[in-house]
Amino acid sequence: MKFEGFVSGQWVPQYQYKSFMPVKVNREWSWEDPQINTLLERASRRLAELDAFTLIVPDVDLFIQMHITKEANNSSRIEGTQTEMDEAVLDRSQLAPEKRDDWQEVQNYIQAINEAVDELQRLPLSNRLLKHTHAILMQGVRGENKTPGEFRLSQNWIGGSSLADAAFIPPHHSEVPELMGDLELFWHNEQINVPELIRIAISHYQFETIHPFLDGNGRIGRLLIALYLVNKGLLRKPSLYLSDFFERNRGSYYDALTRVRASNDMIHWVKFFLSAVIETAGKGRRTFEGILALRQEMDRLAFSYGKRGENVQTLLRHLYLRPAVTAGEASEILGVTHQTASSLLNKMVKDGMLSEITGYQRNRIFVFSRYLQLFSA
Repeated sequence: MKFEGFVSGQWVPQYQYKSFMPVKVNREWSWEDPQINTLLERASRRLAELDAFTLIVPDVDLFIQMHITKEANNSSRIEGTQTEMDEAVLDRSQLAPEKRDDWQEVQNYIQAINEAVDELQRLPLSNRLLKHTHAILMQGVRGENKTPGEFRLSQNWIGGSSLADAAFIPPHHSEVPELMGDLELFWHNEQINVPELIRIAISHYQFETIHPFLDGNGRIGRLLIALYLVNKGLLRKPSLYLSDFFERNRGSYYDALTRVRASNDMIHWVKFFLSAVIETAGKGRRTFEGILALRQEMDRLAFSYGKRGENVQTLLRHLYLRPAVTAGEASEILGVTHQTASSLLNKMVKDGMLSEITGYQRNRIFVFSRYLQLFSA
C-alpha cells in the first residue's frame, strides 16, 4: 500500500449514527515522497544518539524514572489533568485535597509504565499487555467503572456530549477484537518490509482510530510508542516519550490524526510523527547531557562535606529517583536522627543543592530544583 493511494476506511451506518471502520494495517507500506526518507533518516539517527546515552550515563535507571514521571504528567495533561511536574514528585499528603485526584491519575500512569516495561523483559508487546496496563492506569480514578483492562463492549465517541454531536465515532465495538488483532500482527510481521518508526507511526494512528477502550485511549496509545521502541530494540531503556511534543502541539497533533481519517493523508501524519521523534530525541539527549554535568557538580560538592559526604551521596541517589524529600524521610533513608537529617538538608539548601518550598518551620519539603528543571524546561 502506497501512502499516496491510501484510503483510510469507510463510514458504516449503525442505529441513528455512522461509525468509522478503518482499513487494516498489517500489510506492506511504501511511499514516493522523498521528504519522508529524509525525516526517517534523521529520526533514526537522533534515536540512536539518545539510546547511546543510556550506556554513557552511570546508574541510568535512576534518571529513567524521571523521564517516566515527565511522560506520565504530560500525557495526563493532554487528557485534562492539571498536575505540574513539581507536584507529581510529591506525596499525596503534601498536596491540597483538590489536587489529589489529578495527582493519582499521574501516579497510576507511572505505575502502568513501569510494570509494562518490566513485562517486556519476559513477553513481546501484545494486546494482553496493553489490557493489563490499562487496568493499572484506570484503578481508583475517573474511568474506573469503564471496564478497565478490557476492550469496550459498547460504542464510544470523541468530542461532543453524545453520538448525535460527536466529532468522531470510532468503529463499532464488534469490530474492535479483529482490528486490534490485525494491529498486533502488524507489530510482529517479519514478512513485510516496513521500517520500525513507520510501523509505530501507523500503529499509533490506528490505535487512536480504533479507540479500543471506553476511556484512557490517548494515554495508552502514547505509551504504546515507547513500549514498541523498547520491544523492537530501538531503545535499550524507555527514554523517549512524545507526549511533551504532542501537548505543546496539541492542535496540530489532533489535526494530523483527523486528516488521515478525513482526507486519507497518511503522509502528513507520518511527517508530523517523525518530526516529533527528531525534536524529542534531541531534547532527551540534551537532558542527559545536563544530568551528567549536574551530577559531576553535585559529586564535587558532596566531596567538600568531608565525613558527611557519604550521606549526601546517599540522599542524592534518592533524589535522582524522586527529587523531593522531608527531614523525616531523610532521617529514615540515612539512618540518622531527625535533627542530624535537618542539619544536613539545611546545609544543602545553603550550598544551593536543594530548595525548601514550603516556607514552614515544620513539615518542610526540600526539592532538588536544578534537577527537576532539567525535566520541566
